[in-house]
Amino acid sequence: MKTPALALIPLVLAGCFYTDPITPQQRYDTAIKRLSEATSETERFYALDDAAKESFAVGKIEEARKYAIELRDLTPRFQTNWNYGNAIQDWNLVLGRIAITEGKIEEAKAHLLAAGASPGSPQMNSFGPNMSLAKDLIEKGDKEVVLQYFDLCRRFWEMHNGQLDTWSKQVKEGKTPDFGANLVY
Repeated sequence: MKTPALALIPLVLAGCFYTDPITPQQRYDTAIKRLSEATSETERFYALDDAAKESFAVGKIEEARKYAIELRDLTPRFQTNWNYGNAIQDWNLVLGRIAITEGKIEEAKAHLLAAGASPGSPQMNSFGPNMSLAKDLIEKGDKEVVLQYFDLCRRFWEMHNGQLDTWSKQVKEGKTPDFGANLVY
């Protein structure tokens, strides 16, 4: 059975307008451009989380550290901002992942728990937190701290639809869950 040509139009049009960066380098370039174009402290606050995460993703560890520390230092000024919880999560995740690369596993665990202490955000409450540091620690054999992190995330991730339960079960069985998009948020 042939697909009518008119039925393909929405698919073709959707592909034509796709503009989100898809590679780590493209995400990094976009994040750094956004940061360099920030003209206020608030814009910089919004841009630093992606700049830190994407710098780490492309292996620019010292740059990632610099952005994460700057974000950490700015965060207390934005306690009533919708992005406050994202910022707490993001600077902790980046510094935790850097700690793992330096062999500082206890420091990484502390950062994971601090990320879980975030009050949440509109994004985290709906789509969930970033699980990249949790995955790194699972791969190092540190499942207990990851289970604690999942429990902390239950406070704000209202729409997890049993995902935290599934992941907890998998971690207890010695498996690394497929975190999907929660490795990118």
